Amino acid sequence: MDVNYILKVKDAKAVDIQKALQSAGIKVTSITEVYKEKKEEAERKEA
Repeated sequence: MDVNYILKVKDAKAVDIQKALQSAGIKVTSITEVYKEKKEEAERKEA
């Protein structure tokens, strides 16, 4: 069974996410970056 998830992460590379999931026993078939916020935009949203 294939399941799709959307993650929002800070300061992580796709390879790091893949390694973390695989070490938890989760088979990763693909990781696709769909949107990348600029640092200034993210800081304004947090304030």
